Amino acid sequence: MGCLGNILWFIFGGFASGLGWALAGVLWCITIIGAPIGHQCFKLAKLSFFPFGKTVEYGGGPVSLIANILWLIFSGIPLAVGFAAWGIVLFATIIGAPFGIQMFKLAKLALMPFGAKVK
Repeated sequence: MGCLGNILWFIFGGFASGLGWALAGVLWCITIIGAPIGHQCFKLAKLSFFPFGKTVEYGGGPVSLIANILWLIFSGIPLAVGFAAWGIVLFATIIGAPFGIQMFKLAKLALMPFGAKVK
């Protein structure tokens, strides 16, 4: 299911969700201070393109907390709302339920991405 799920995901929504992360990364990289946050966005764009078979572990320290607060204020809420809305739409169909689960995983990650490790 992982390989087939990733292929279908990329074709029917993963490309758009990955572009959302990449756009946020580009906007953050405009400033020198935001470059580390933008770099994290590009890592999460890679996850968003192909999320099946990967898990996210949350952790981090005080630096991650500060980065998450800045992220939440400026970029996290719009991305999380978008992913959650798509998750609800996908859960409306039985076939879309696995994809809805991935959208909710990305919505949670969109709120607090720093300190999270993808495995």
